[in-house]
Amino acid sequence: MTDASVSPPAPLPWIPRSIWFLSLGTVLLLFGCSSLRHGLFRSTAFDLAWFDQGIYLISQGQPPIVSFSGFHILGDHAAFIFYPLALLYRLYADVHWLFAVQAIALGGAAPLVWLLAIQGGLSRSLANTLTLVYLLSPVVFNVNLFDFHSDVIAIPGILGAVLAARSRRIIPFTAWILLILASKAVLSLTLIMVGVWLWCFEQRRICGAIAAGLSTAWFLFSTQVIFPYFTGGEHAAVGRYDYLGDSVLDIGLNLVKNPQIILGHLFQLSSLEYAVLLLIPYVWGLHYRNWVMLIPALPQFVLNLLSDADTQRDLVHQYSVPILPFLVLMVLVALTSDRTWLRRRQLMLGWAVVGFVALAKPGYFWSIYLNQLDTWQATRGAIAAVTTKGGVLTTSNIAPQLSQRSLIRQTLVGQAVEEVDRFDYVVLNGRHPGWGSDQATHQRILDYLVQSNTFEQRYERDEVVVFGRSTPVSTTAAPELGPT
Repeated sequence: MTDASVSPPAPLPWIPRSIWFLSLGTVLLLFGCSSLRHGLFRSTAFDLAWFDQGIYLISQGQPPIVSFSGFHILGDHAAFIFYPLALLYRLYADVHWLFAVQAIALGGAAPLVWLLAIQGGLSRSLANTLTLVYLLSPVVFNVNLFDFHSDVIAIPGILGAVLAARSRRIIPFTAWILLILASKAVLSLTLIMVGVWLWCFEQRRICGAIAAGLSTAWFLFSTQVIFPYFTGGEHAAVGRYDYLGDSVLDIGLNLVKNPQIILGHLFQLSSLEYAVLLLIPYVWGLHYRNWVMLIPALPQFVLNLLSDADTQRDLVHQYSVPILPFLVLMVLVALTSDRTWLRRRQLMLGWAVVGFVALAKPGYFWSIYLNQLDTWQATRGAIAAVTTKGGVLTTSNIAPQLSQRSLIRQTLVGQAVEEVDRFDYVVLNGRHPGWGSDQATHQRILDYLVQSNTFEQRYERDEVVVFGRSTPVSTTAAPELGPT
């Protein structure tokens, strides 16, 4: 018998200092990159300002109503992890906490990869190689640059859960599962399949039952209770699958009753391109006998393929995060069973480096991230000109710098200029209106402000302007604003 009920926990080896140093170095590098991006005003309202505002309001004991949606932050992803994260903001309210947490989750997963490799029977040299292959994954670097997302906790969470299950440690396994579920509700679909995989293929039936049971219950509770309670309807992401139905249950039923509906989405060029992008860095570990390791990745992979949002089919955004741990596990099995296309460690690492160079985005730091340097100093001055916690209307790139307040919104094309009257400050960048806006929107708002009797110009430099109210709007009750 191999289940935890009859076998003692398997001991884990000591992690060498070289792996800890490698992990720490990666954490520092990732933290530095995300902080530099933020310092260059390349962070965005969606999603950094969104999460920063919600967590800040929690830390201040205020209702975490996110201005960009108009509803409670739990109505977004039922991510209760934001509440313990708010304790960091209680110490010192700074968005860099989120960058640090994200970097620790991504870089800190390296020791878990090493332990899984040793547990799987690999030599220390091959375990080191697999750890480096993970750290060179384009998804790791790219996701770290895209603002902050609690999804990243799924990487160490899944790796830690598999390690605990294989070590027959039920309590740590359950803790990892609960941590993942608290990070994002949709991850419960991945964990349901983790439970099936553990039960059927890993012979860890107790752990499999825990994962599948807790995750099924959480998925139903979050989609049928939490989201309707906080939003008054379905989760906003349902709109990406509206051709399948207008609710989570309708979509699920249609997938079962009418599978032919989804064939057109699954078998299209963008789906093939996405699959190739995911697999290229690990193609040398592909073998038909190893595909069972990807079973838990199927829910997120299918969600990405079926979505109408192209952002779910690239390596830049966070949607591939739950898939990455299983790609690493697939390569681990290939190495253990000697079913790899590449036999030498140097070639494996060389392929990983090539994949990183081809698909990771460090080049953004000397290309698109420098596109707004002409207004960098002016933007710093504009942010300093916002001297109170009053409501702010600003561009997508400036919003994350000013999001620790009860009311903040970004300028959007088609926005009624009268909305300006709901804010205490309006901060605009005429040269770089930001995502979701354009020059025409900037000019309409600027013309309105110039003609207004209630606003006065507080700052202007290099087409970056700040207007402030003569009589501030009350911030005790933020104006009701619908979702953007």
